[in-house]
Formats: sequence, C-alpha cells, structure tokens
Amino acid sequence: MTRTGTSEPRDPHDDGRPRMRAVVGSSRIEEDIFGRVFDGKVVSRIWAFVDPYKRRVWIAVAAVLVFTLSQLAIPLLISYAIDFGMAPGASGGVLAGIVALFALVIAVNYAASLVQERVTGQVAENVLFDIRRKMFSHLQHVSLTFMDKTEVGRLMSRLQGDVNSMQEFLETSVQSVGDIALLIGIVAVMLWLDWQLALLVLMVLPVLLGVRVLWLARARSAFMAAHEANSITNGALAEAIHGVRAIQAMNRAGLNAELYSDLANRTYTAQLRASRLAQIMIPIVDTLTGIAMAVVVIAGGLMVVSGRIEIGAMVAFLFYIQRFFDPIRSLTMQYSVMQRAMASGHRLTEVLDVDIDVNDAPDAVALGPDDDGAVEFRNVTFGYDPDHPVLKDVSFAVASGERVALVGPTGSGKSSSISLIHRFYDVQAGAVLVGGHDVRGVTQKSLGRHIAMVLQEPYLFTGTVMGNIRYSSHWASDEDVIEAARAVGAHDFITSMPEGYDTKLDERGSNLSLGQRQLLSFARALAADARILVLDEATANIDSYTEMQIQKALQRLLEGRTGLVIAHRLATIRNADRIVVLQQGVKIEEGDHDALMAQKGLYSKLFTMNYASFDDLPSDLMHEERTLAT
Repeated sequence: MTRTGTSEPRDPHDDGRPRMRAVVGSSRIEEDIFGRVFDGKVVSRIWAFVDPYKRRVWIAVAAVLVFTLSQLAIPLLISYAIDFGMAPGASGGVLAGIVALFALVIAVNYAASLVQERVTGQVAENVLFDIRRKMFSHLQHVSLTFMDKTEVGRLMSRLQGDVNSMQEFLETSVQSVGDIALLIGIVAVMLWLDWQLALLVLMVLPVLLGVRVLWLARARSAFMAAHEANSITNGALAEAIHGVRAIQAMNRAGLNAELYSDLANRTYTAQLRASRLAQIMIPIVDTLTGIAMAVVVIAGGLMVVSGRIEIGAMVAFLFYIQRFFDPIRSLTMQYSVMQRAMASGHRLTEVLDVDIDVNDAPDAVALGPDDDGAVEFRNVTFGYDPDHPVLKDVSFAVASGERVALVGPTGSGKSSSISLIHRFYDVQAGAVLVGGHDVRGVTQKSLGRHIAMVLQEPYLFTGTVMGNIRYSSHWASDEDVIEAARAVGAHDFITSMPEGYDTKLDERGSNLSLGQRQLLSFARALAADARILVLDEATANIDSYTEMQIQKALQRLLEGRTGLVIAHRLATIRNADRIVVLQQGVKIEEGDHDALMAQKGLYSKLFTMNYASFDDLPSDLMHEERTLAT
C-alpha cells in the first residue's frame, strides 16, 4: 500500500513492502463502490462464461415464453367457458372441448415450467463453477504485488458471495424475460378484449412509475451500502480468525469483540434498510392491484349490465389484473438482485483483470539439467513501491555449489533479494541471473524446478505427510520421499505417528510442532532435488535441540547445491563460504568470516562485541554504519 502525505511517521524497519491494514475496527477499511443499475461491460464479461451454454439458454428462454403463452391462454379459456360453454342452449360438446383444451394448456404450462427451471438451474451452476475455477486459476498466477496488498477476507467474499450473487442473477434473468413478455402480453390481450376498460385499468401505471422512480435512487444507495458493509465485516472477520493467536497473546479478544460488534451492527443496519426498501414496493403494488380490480368490478359491471361486454370478458379482466401486477412485483424484487449482480460482477471482473506482472517472455528458455546453480545480482535496484527502493544498486555473485549467507538488520532487503531470485517480482533496474540466464528470460516453471525454498514459517497443507513432502515434486516416488525424510532426520518422528507417512495433517500442520513442520519443509526441498537451495530464516523460531537436527539436515541438503542462507544469528552463518552484509538496501561488506573480521566493519563489530544477532544491533552503531555506507 503506497504511503501518501508526510504526517505519518515511517517505520525504521519498514522495507516498503505493502502491508495488510484492515484490522478489526480500522478506520482505513474501505470498499470500492461500483454501481450502475445495468452495466453492459459486466454483462458482456459474464456472457463470456455463459456463451458455452447458450444453446441451453435459448432452450430456457423458449420454455419460459411457452410458459408465458400458456399463462395468457388460461383466462381466455375460462372466459370462453363462461360465455359459450355455459350459455343457455350451449351444447355439452363445446364445454367438453374447452375443458380438454384447458387440460392441455395446464400440461404444457407444467412441462414448460419444469424445463425452464431445470435448464436455467443447470446453466447457472455450470457458469458458477466456471467463474470460480477461472478466478482460482488466475489467483494462483497473479503477481505477489497484488496479493501483498489484498485482504484474504475480501478475496474469499468475491469467490463466494459475489459468485453466488451472479448465480442468482443468472437464475432470475430468464425469469425476467418471461415477466416482461407476460406484462406485454396481458396489456395486449386486455386492449383486444376491450380497449376502454383496459385504459381505465392502466391509469394506475403512472402512479406506479412515479413511485418506482423515487424508490430506485434510494434503493440503489441502500443496496450498495449493505454490500459494502458486509464486505468490510467479512474482511475483518477473516483477519481476526487468521490472527487469533496474536489476538489472544495480546489480550485483545474482548476489545476486538466490541469492535467487530460495531461492524456487525453497521452491517445489520445497512442490510435492514436495504431489506425494507426492497419490500416497500410490494404493499404499494398490492394496493394498486386492489384499486385496478375495483375499477374493473365497477366499470366492468356497468358494461356487462349495459350489454357492452360479456361477463366472461370481465372475469378474464379480473384474472389478467391479478396476473398483471405479479410480473411488476417480481421485476421489482429482481431489481435488487440485478443491482447486487452488477456490483458483484465489477468485483469479479476486477479480480479477473488483475495484471499478471510476471510473465514468461515470448522467447523464454527453460533451465535444464546442464545449467548450473550460479546466482548473480548485477546492479539491482528494486522496491515494492518504485519510489521507495528496498535494494539500491546491489551486486554480488554466488558460484555454483557455493554457500553464501545474506545478513543484515531487519529491513535491509535480504528477503527481497531472495524473492527476486525466484522472480516473485521483477527488478526496476539491473538484472538477476540464475545459471547464467537473466530470470526474465527463463520460463517460470523451469525456474521453480531449479530453486527450492525453505521459509521461516513452514507452510504445510491439509493432507498426508507423504503428500506434503511431495508437494513440489509430484513426480517423486514413495521411496524418494522416504529417503528425503531420512536424510533430514524426519523419518523417525514420522514413523512414530499413528499412520506414518499416511497420517493426515491438520490445517497448516497444526498437529505437529514447529520443529517437525520445519523438518518436513526440508524434506520437501530435498525431494524436489533443485540445484539452488534458499533458506529464509529457516532456523529462526526453533529450539536449540531441533536446530542441531536441522544443522545436520542442512549439511546433507546442501551437498552439491548452491546455498543462499538468510539468518540473523551470527553462529548460523559463520561457516558460510561467503557472507554478504546488507544495510538499508545497500551492500556494505562481502567476504568470508575471516575476511570480514579483518575489515573491522559492521560484521566484525557485532562479532567482537558478542552480539548474537543482527537484531541486537544498537541504534548508535546502526547510524554510524549507515553513515559510512552512504
């Protein structure tokens, strides 16, 4: 998230990376509001998902039109039965024929309704599935720049709530066609039966139109406010759940509950207002229906008495008036559905249109087994916000098979350097080379095969132990997985579990200790058999005994591989072939332990003063070294 203005102090440890700001109760939570009542761009984008099923859509439209025609025919048949089938002197055959025709219309009505409901439901479900699959696939490839500044709760809201809104819209869209056709058909039939009585009935329409115009502006605002409030609440809920451990540790549960309650109350108020506005048109329509029926009874009764129309025609008018306001009522309710759908469609297309900043070049080459594990930074400048570079003209080289440690205080750009090697981001200036190739000219798939990463916080997925170790190397056999686990010292604790390698792990491997999860991450990296191994604070959060196990695993893991290690603890990096010291995004020292001690720089001072970690660096020494570096 880009900083603006100068009133907000800059965190000295801030590396410029966009941070998630939507905490419970935060005043910075805001939702983009979209909203035309009907947006042709959104509809055309959604139609791209409907297009493969357009044959079924036309079948559903045909079925709803047949259903509408049958609805129009029923009052006419009743009218004919009264005027001709039951008239004095009428033969029984006429009434029997009308009854048989009535039964046929009812059967057609049922069949058309069944076809329309089934086909529309199937199309909506298929489109929903396709949209979710497309969004999931796109989100797996979007650049991390987008993911860094996007809340998980809002993405989940789009994948679930917004997609469901589109499904509801698709299911009601075909019905809307039927409602409009029924409305036009009723007006046409009433005018055909008696145009004067029809005009008397239609005099209520200007009143309805005026009320609707006044209602639409308020309703649109209310619907958007309700959607926004719901999205904000969902985002806060997701973040509170993800951060529950930190919340409990800082005793924030009670306060967060109060803050979330405020958000929930705002959502409740907004939803209640939208619901009331959505329902207000129903009693108005019902009142107008009663007025129109009264007009027909009074005026139509006088016409029947005077002999201008038959009694059957007046009965048909009454049926048509009842049916006339049904589609108006239905279309009024569908307005709120369409309004939500337009807003949801904007949110969905916004995600689908997120640029994938990191793409394979048209002439990208694939790294192969003959390419070595050399890594080089050539005058690299990079920042998550280009105006605030995290790395500034950094250059260093790592020979194939060499073990190099990147060290420096928090915010010096170590993790950013690692991200550039894997091409999670692209540099603004300079170049990052792997195996002698600029990473921008290499296929991402082959780059992923060439590099294995072990992070500070190991991420395990719900599934078996075997599946988690094989996660980045699905081609590996069971024997390869077991051998990798043996090599890093994980085999013994795995086999002691109830089902061994088939033991199911809970979400993020929460039924394992942190050290066990880290060992599985090492086994995963070894099973991938990559040429370059990247360790980002892989031993930072574990106990001394587990660290000893991991140090042994590291020796096995780094055999014949290029190793890039990020660590704060000086003891962890002392035996590296070379050490690159970064501070404030600038390389200030480089060399092995002995060479850096001889330079009498920052590394030497820390080691001589018995500091265990770069995090222990005193502020006065930081300022002194920063001044020397610049």
